[in-house]
Amino acid sequence: MAGRLAQARHSLFAAHPARTVVVAFAAVVLIGTVLLALPVAAEDRTATELVTALFTSTSAVCVTGLAVVDTGTYWSGFGEGVILALIQVGGFGIMTLASLLALLVSGKLRLRLQLTAQAETKSLGIGDVRRVLLGVAGTTFAVEAAVGAVLSLRFRYGYGHSIGDAVYLGYFHAVSAFNNAGFGLHADSLTRYADDPWVTLPISAAVILGGLGFPVLLELLRHRHRRRTTGRRSWSLHTKLTLVTTVSLLAAGTVLTCLLEWTNAATLGPHTVAEKILNGFFHSAMSRTAGFNAVDVGALQPATLLTTCVLMFIGGGSASTAGGIKVTTFAVLLVAIIAEVRGEPNSSVLGRRLGPHVLRQALTVALMGVGLVMAATLALLSMTSLPFEKVLFEAVSAFATVGLSTGITADFPDVGQLILVLLMFIGRLGPITLVSALALRERTRRYELPEERPVIG
Repeated sequence: MAGRLAQARHSLFAAHPARTVVVAFAAVVLIGTVLLALPVAAEDRTATELVTALFTSTSAVCVTGLAVVDTGTYWSGFGEGVILALIQVGGFGIMTLASLLALLVSGKLRLRLQLTAQAETKSLGIGDVRRVLLGVAGTTFAVEAAVGAVLSLRFRYGYGHSIGDAVYLGYFHAVSAFNNAGFGLHADSLTRYADDPWVTLPISAAVILGGLGFPVLLELLRHRHRRRTTGRRSWSLHTKLTLVTTVSLLAAGTVLTCLLEWTNAATLGPHTVAEKILNGFFHSAMSRTAGFNAVDVGALQPATLLTTCVLMFIGGGSASTAGGIKVTTFAVLLVAIIAEVRGEPNSSVLGRRLGPHVLRQALTVALMGVGLVMAATLALLSMTSLPFEKVLFEAVSAFATVGLSTGITADFPDVGQLILVLLMFIGRLGPITLVSALALRERTRRYELPEERPVIG
């Protein structure tokens, strides 16, 4: 009986993985909402309004970081503990489920097309669920422990916090950073540490590692060992695209932020050259869906806000704690544009040809993301008189689960905050479930329709 029940659950997940993921995360959001609405969760021991509790729970589970109340002063120790647990569950669940969905998709393609899972992911084996779970858990614990230790030591000996407070601050921010959540315990986020590389750089490292994704991290570790033993290094196309695009976007974001904000007295202007570069890099890294800020986002130039919107929308790596349409989606679209401009019949990158289904999936994810952000922005503008650029920034931040804000999150009415809740939830789970659903529905056609070209442009 137990075996049949387990088989039925497996068949249900295999048949409707997207539905399973959505239901599971919705359940966690509801549990978090109930816990945060309890009087014990608030510092003043009064029950929190349902919309506020729901918004905070969704932001934590979807590892976004947007907040309508100050985390460090509004919530009690119990409330902060609930938020931290939701962040950890959300981040771990996202990396695990995304990796398992990639595994499932690879398995389905293998059964139908006689392809091995290694040809699809280069990092996952069919049926190796236990290794995925242990790998994600081990990676999460190792990075959070290392970054938490560095931050705790800095808070203890650099800022005079007690041992207990230093450890709490260090590990709260480490967990929040690796999971790309962006929740902080200070009302000004990390602006008080803007000139301290011992705080900003470890947090940036945790954010970048969390944003690469478990498949990439696992492959880097495995091939590091293989290179020591064989002297050879061979990365999959997914890993190469993720690393190249991530480094390129980090560099571009740093340069543009520094150039646009170099003389802005409200952001980088008062800092030294080294501090300006440090803060430019930190802002670029945080724009990849982390949500911490070391400069006042509300004081950024309009051009910088637009640049940040682009970085947020692209996001991080697939099967990672980062949001957005993902760097591989952006890279695939960029390669397709270059191939079309050159008049080449196929899109190729790094010595590999991209299949038409990959291009269609990338285009679908990107255009649906654009449509969702535009619809949400239009709805928010219809109910508030806030500036367009700030409302757009907020919508992109919610969809990409970044958490950066110009300070207007709490200014939206309840309906507006619920729109942001929906945007965070869809933005967090949408790309994962959409791509898996598209891949699992892929089928061959036994006939071809006559070809005809409409006029383009």
